[in-house]
Amino acid sequence: MTRKPLFSVLMPTHSRVDVIGHSIASVLAQDEADFELLVVGDGAAAGTAELVAGFGDPRIRYLGLPKAPDFGYANRNAMLRQSRGRFIAFAADDDLWLPDHLAILAAALEGGAALAHTQALWVSTDGIAAPFPANLEIADQHRVFMESHNTIPASCFAYRADCLERRDAWPEDVAAAGDWRLWQRIIRENPDRPVVCCPVMTALHFSALWKRSRHSGMPQLAAWLGIADTVSWWPAELKAAIPDGSTEQEAYAARLCADPTGWSRSIRRAADDVADHLAWTHLQQGAVDPAALRADLAAALSARDAALTERDAALAEVQALRASTSWRLTAPLRALRRPR
Repeated sequence: MTRKPLFSVLMPTHSRVDVIGHSIASVLAQDEADFELLVVGDGAAAGTAELVAGFGDPRIRYLGLPKAPDFGYANRNAMLRQSRGRFIAFAADDDLWLPDHLAILAAALEGGAALAHTQALWVSTDGIAAPFPANLEIADQHRVFMESHNTIPASCFAYRADCLERRDAWPEDVAAAGDWRLWQRIIRENPDRPVVCCPVMTALHFSALWKRSRHSGMPQLAAWLGIADTVSWWPAELKAAIPDGSTEQEAYAARLCADPTGWSRSIRRAADDVADHLAWTHLQQGAVDPAALRADLAAALSARDAALTERDAALAEVQALRASTSWRLTAPLRALRRPR
C-alpha cells in the first residue's frame, strides 16, 4: 500500500506559465518534505504541462482539464478527489513560500486546529514588499472575516482533511472568493477549535494580473506603498528592482534561492523593523487625538468599501457577460483561439 503523505498541496493554474515555475520551486524547497504537490491545469496555457513535468519530482502530479467556469473551482475539486494527505494546503501559482511554511502549519494542525493560517508579505507590481499581520484569533478580525471580507491570501492557509465530510469541498456555486467561503465553512463546522494563527510571515503574495493594480486592489497595501514611496528608511530587503521583461516573482525568487534560511530571517526582520518604525514615528508625534484617529479610520474604511464595491461590480459584469446570449453564441470562436 502506498504511504499517505502528510500534506496535499493544491496548486491550480490557468495562465501563469511565466511564473508558476518559481512557485513550484518554493514548494519543493520546503523543510517539511512529506507532501504531494497537485497541480491542476484549469484550461492551462500552452507549455504548462511540459514545465511542470520538467521538474522530474515524483511528489508532483499534474491534471490538465478544460477551463471550468469562473475561477475553476470544479477542477480544483476534481484534483482534490485524488488527494491523499492528512492536511490540505493551498499554493497560488504566482505566490512564493518561505522554506518553513508547511512545517509551521503542520505544528498548528497537529495541535488539533481544523484550519490554520500564517501571515504574508504583500508585494506590489513594482517590487515593494509590505507586511500584513492578519490574525483570525483576534476577535475583531475574526468577526470581520466571518461577516464582511477576507484580507488573507489563500496561500497562507491549510486545513485538516478530516474536518469536512468530503475532500472536494470548494464551492462551485460562486463565481469568486471560493477560498474565503471554504475557510468560513470550516470554521462554522468545527466550533471546538476552528482556527489557529501562526504569527509568522511565511508567504510572498503578489498582485494577480487580472487585477491590473499596483497594490492588488487592497487599500492596506496602498497605504504601505504611500509610506514606502516617501520615506528614506524603507528596508532594502523589502524592495526589488524589476528589470524590463522580468517579473516581481523572478526577482524575489532569486533572493530566496540564493540563501533560503538567511534571506527568510532578514526579510522577516525587515518587516518587523517597518512596523516598529511606524509605531515609533506615531508615538513621537505626541498624544493621540481620538478625533483624528476616528477620521483616519473612517477614511480607511471608506477607501476599503470603495475598493470592495469596485471589485464586486467587476465580478457582476463578468457574471452577466458569461450568462449572456452573446457569450454562448461566441463560444465556438473562443474555443478556436485557445492554444492547442
